[in-house]
Amino acid sequence: MTTTFYTATTLDGFIADDHDGLDWLLTQPNDEDGPFGYDEFIQGIGALVMGRTTYEWILAHPEATGAAWPYEQPTWVFTHADLEPAADNVTIVAGTPAEHHAAIAAAAGDRGIWVVGGGDLAAQWAGEGLLDELVVAIAPVTLGSGRPLFTRPFDLRLVELAQNQAFACARYEVVGPRT
Repeated sequence: MTTTFYTATTLDGFIADDHDGLDWLLTQPNDEDGPFGYDEFIQGIGALVMGRTTYEWILAHPEATGAAWPYEQPTWVFTHADLEPAADNVTIVAGTPAEHHAAIAAAAGDRGIWVVGGGDLAAQWAGEGLLDELVVAIAPVTLGSGRPLFTRPFDLRLVELAQNQAFACARYEVVGPRT
């Protein structure tokens, strides 16, 4: 089983703007069936994890995903806030990734775990040695500020590169914390 932070970023390293907006992403041409495409990726995913901001964005923007709750896989939302689950397959949790990893891995079975967002949650997973790879689609956009791709220093190893329409796509193995 592989745990992947599969995301998109601007060229200057932000996954959302200062207001958690994704207009910069949703206006870029992308082939869902192309290299590093979502359709193939999601077929290999057995469980999802995300932070509160990502969860609330998904719920507030059903037009972007095509559904009020777009995921069939069991999903864990990491937060300290008191949130209601959007669906029967959503579990709201507090604590560290390591505290919940066994349950998430069991739910994923022989499929992967997707760290949907955000950058701080992905860095927490990496910091606990639980993130295997970062798959990132880099958009030809700069924002100057916003939510960072990763919030801690890590060494990565480039494994694969491709172009998907407007995006430069890369797969990196997480080597470990940068010291």
